[in-house]
Amino acid sequence: MQRSLGTCYYPEHWPEDIWPEDARRMVEAGLTWVRIGEFAWSRLEPEPGRLDFDWLDRAIAVLGGAGMKVVLGTPTATPPRWMLARHPDMLALDPMGQPRKFGARRHYCFSHRGYLDECCRIVGLLADRYGANPHVAAWQTDNEYGCHDTVLSYSDAARTGFRDWLAQKYQSPQALNRAWGNVFWSMEYRSFDEIDLPNLTVTEPNPAHVLDFRRYASEQVVAFNRAQVEILRRHTRAPVAHNYMGRITDFDHYKVGADLDIASWDSYPIGFLSDRLEADAAHKTAFLRQGDPDFQAFHHDLYRSVGRGRWWVMEQQPGPVNWAPWNPAPLPGMVRLWTWEAFAHGAEAVCYFRWRQAPFGQEQMHAGLLRPDSAPAPGLAEAMAVARDLPQAPKAGCCPGDVALVFDYESAWAWAAQPQGADFDYFRLVFAWYRALRRLGLNIDILPPDAPDLSQWKLVLAPGLFTLAAAMRAALPGCGGTVLFGPRANASTPDFRIPLPLPPALPGLDACVSRVESLPPGVSVPLEGGGRFVHWAEDIAGTALASLRRADGTAAMMGDGAVRYLAGWPDDPTLRDILRGLCAEHGIATMDLPAALRLRDTPGLRFWFNHGTETLHHAGQSFAPVSVTKAPNA
Repeated sequence: MQRSLGTCYYPEHWPEDIWPEDARRMVEAGLTWVRIGEFAWSRLEPEPGRLDFDWLDRAIAVLGGAGMKVVLGTPTATPPRWMLARHPDMLALDPMGQPRKFGARRHYCFSHRGYLDECCRIVGLLADRYGANPHVAAWQTDNEYGCHDTVLSYSDAARTGFRDWLAQKYQSPQALNRAWGNVFWSMEYRSFDEIDLPNLTVTEPNPAHVLDFRRYASEQVVAFNRAQVEILRRHTRAPVAHNYMGRITDFDHYKVGADLDIASWDSYPIGFLSDRLEADAAHKTAFLRQGDPDFQAFHHDLYRSVGRGRWWVMEQQPGPVNWAPWNPAPLPGMVRLWTWEAFAHGAEAVCYFRWRQAPFGQEQMHAGLLRPDSAPAPGLAEAMAVARDLPQAPKAGCCPGDVALVFDYESAWAWAAQPQGADFDYFRLVFAWYRALRRLGLNIDILPPDAPDLSQWKLVLAPGLFTLAAAMRAALPGCGGTVLFGPRANASTPDFRIPLPLPPALPGLDACVSRVESLPPGVSVPLEGGGRFVHWAEDIAGTALASLRRADGTAAMMGDGAVRYLAGWPDDPTLRDILRGLCAEHGIATMDLPAALRLRDTPGLRFWFNHGTETLHHAGQSFAPVSVTKAPNA
C-alpha cells in the first residue's frame, strides 16, 4: 500500500461556503485522507430522535468530490447535553466518587448499558446512511479511549457490572475469597452483592481486587468498541480503526485491536515530552522543540503490533499544542521528521491535527496546518514537502526487527496496584529497554505477552512481565536464541499472589529470587566491573550460571542458554552494555549512536533521524540538525 497523508477536519465548525475551498487546498497540499465527524453528535441529533444528517451528506460530497477519501468517526466520545437528561447516571465517577461532569468530552461510563444502547443506535444510523458511500473509505470508532483517565469509573453502573463479572468468573463467593486471599484482614465476602469497588478504602485495597477491577474495566472498553465494530461490519467493507493515545495503559489495546482492521494513534511529541516522560531537566531542555527521540518510535512499533501490521498516525502534531504544562513550537523541520519517522516504522498514513486552528473552544491554542484566518501555518509547508516526495517513496512497510520486546497491559495494571517502589512503573521499565536498543542502532518488534512463536528473533526481551502466559511458556523451547526476562518478571500468579516455587520459575533456568528491594533516587547497587542497578534490585541464587555479578559477588544475571534472568533495573549505560553483549553472542550487529541520532530500516531504504540541533557524525557520515537522511539499506 502506498504511503499517504491526511488531516482532521471539522466542517461543522466552519461556514459551509468555505468547504469547497478547504477541500481544494487539501488536495493541492498533497493530502489524501480527511477525518471528520467524531465530535459531531449534537449537530447530527440536536434533540432526541430529531436527526440532521443533511449537512454531513453535503460535507462528504464536497470533500469526496474534490478527491479526498473520508474517514468517518462515530461521535460517541462526545454525547450531547440532552443525553445526560435522558441518562443522568451515565457519567463516570472518579476515585473520590465525584462525577466527571458535562462540559468537555469523554463524559461517559463504559459500564452504562443505556449509554451503550444510545451509541449503538447512532452508529447504526451512520452505518446505514454512509456504509456504502464511495467517499467514505474508512471508519474510526469513538476517539482516544482512555484519554483524560476515563477508563476506570466508580459509578453504580460499574459496581453492578463488576459484581456480575465476578460472579461469572468465580461462580461462588467462596472461590473468590480463596483466589483473592480474603482471609487476610477479615475481608471475606458472603455474597457478590457485598463486594464494592476498590476505592475510598482506609489504606491500600487488596491488590487482587484492584487487578480484577482493572481487568473488568478493560473488558468494558473492548465490549464497547466491539459493539460499534459489529454494527459497522454489517453495512460497510471499509476498514475500521481506532485512534489510541501515547502512554495510555488503562485498557488492553491488543484486545481492542483484535476487532479492528487498523490501529492508529495520536502523536504529539512535544506535549508528551513535557507531561508523559520521566527525564531529567537537561534531556527535556535538549529536546524541548523536537520531542524525545524514542517515545514516538516506541508507539509506532507498539501500534504496528496492535494492528497486526496495519497502522496509521491519525493525529500528528503540526505545531504548538494547548494541553501540556508548556507548549513550545517545533523546530523547523520537525513536522517533516515526525512524518517520515512514522513511515519508516511502517505507517500507511499520517494525518495532521488539524486542518485549521479553531478560534473558539478548549483547543483554540492548538495549532493546525492553517491559522484561524486560513493563512498557512508553518506545518503546512513541511507536510507539502513530504507529499512531494511520497510518489518516489517505496510502499508502506518496514523490515522485521533485529530483536523483539514484550509489552503487556496487565503488567502495567498489576505494578500500578502494588508498585513496591514509588518509581517502579512498568511502562517506564519497558521504555528504558526500548531506548537502550534504539541507542544500539537496532530495529525492534514489539510483541504481546501471549506471543505463540518466538523463533523469528535471536533475542527477545521481557522485563517486568507480571505472569508468564501459557502461550509464551510453550514458545520458549523453540525460541532459537535467547529470551531475557527482566526484573519482577513472572513474579506473581494471575490471582496476584507470590507463586511457589518462588519466581522467576522459568523453564530451563534454576534460579530463585529470595528478596527484592526498591531503591530511592540517589541510591544504587554497584555491579562487578562497573555499572549499577537503580530503582529495583533482587537477591537471586540457584545452580544456573551467574553471567553478571554485583560488586559483592552475588548474582545479578543468571543463565547462559535460551532463558536468562536479569535481577535488577540497570541504569541506561549499564543496560546498553548488557544488551550489546547479548547481541554479540547471537551475531546481531550493534552501533553506539549519539543521543539524538536514530535509524529505522525499510525494504530498500535506511532512514536516519537527527533529532538534535547540531550536526552529528557517525560511521563516516554527517547528519544535519533536525533532519531525515535516506540511504540504501544494505
